[in-house]
Amino acid sequence: MTENRELRLASWNVNGLRAVMKKDPSFVDVVESIGADVFAIQETKLQEGQIELDLPGYHQTWSYAERKGYSGTAVFSREEPLRVLHADAMLPIAHEVLGADDEQLFAVAATEGRVCALEFDAYWFVNVYTPNAQGQLARLDTRLAWDHVYREFLAQLAAEKPVVTCGDFNVAHEEIDLKNPGPNRGNAGFSDEERESFTKLLDAGFTDTFRARFPELTGAYSWWSYRFNARKNNAGWRIDYFLVSNDVAGRVTGASILSEVYGSDHCPVELTIEL
Repeated sequence: MTENRELRLASWNVNGLRAVMKKDPSFVDVVESIGADVFAIQETKLQEGQIELDLPGYHQTWSYAERKGYSGTAVFSREEPLRVLHADAMLPIAHEVLGADDEQLFAVAATEGRVCALEFDAYWFVNVYTPNAQGQLARLDTRLAWDHVYREFLAQLAAEKPVVTCGDFNVAHEEIDLKNPGPNRGNAGFSDEERESFTKLLDAGFTDTFRARFPELTGAYSWWSYRFNARKNNAGWRIDYFLVSNDVAGRVTGASILSEVYGSDHCPVELTIEL
C-alpha cells in the first residue's frame, strides 16, 4: 500500500490568463513561487491554441468554453492523471436529477468549460468555476441547477475515492465570509438560495478546509471588487474554496489564502493535505 504523502494544492481565479501572463510577477512566476503539486485556475478566457504556456514538470489539462473569451478552467499537475472528466460527464446526472427546464439550463452551463476533474491514484481532484447568479439574480435558476448536479457528481466520485474540489464557487457562505454582509444580503453571491445550496454541498459529505481550521477568523477574503479601493481597504469576499471529503478532512495539514499575490481580482488559495 502506498504511503501517504503531503501534497501542496493551489487554486486561483486568474480573470484572464493572457493578461496575468503579462503582469509582474507573471503567472509562471507565481506558479513557480508556490511550487504546488497541483495548480488549478479558473476564468482562463481562452480558446485552444491561444496561448503557449511553458510549465516544465507539469501536465496540462484544459477545459475551454464554446463562447470565445469567456469562462474556462485548467489544471497543472506534476502527476499525470489516470482519467480526466469535463462538465459533459455531468449531463447524465442532470438528466436524472433535474426537470426538463433546469436540465436545459444546466446543459448551457456545461458548454462553458467550468470543470476539470482529474483522477489520481489516491484521490479525485476537481476544479470548478461555478456560474455567477449575476445582477438581479438573473441567472439564479441556472446557478442552482448547476449546484444540484455538481453536488451529485462529487458524491459519485467520492464513492470511488476521496475528493478534493477547489475553485471559485461564487458564494460567500456565512456573514464572516464577506466584509459587508448586511448591504449584500440577497445580492449575487450572498443570496439565501446560493448560501443554502452551498450548505447542501457541505452536508453531502464535504468540509470547507479553511473555515474548519479558522472557524472565527475575520477579514480573510479571496476576491475584491476593482471599484472603491476594495482590495486596499480589504472590503472583500471569501468565494474561493478548497473542500475535501469528510473522510480525509483529518489529513489536512494547512489551509491558506495568499492575499499577497496580485494579478487578478482574486488571490490564490492553498491547501496542504496528506493523501
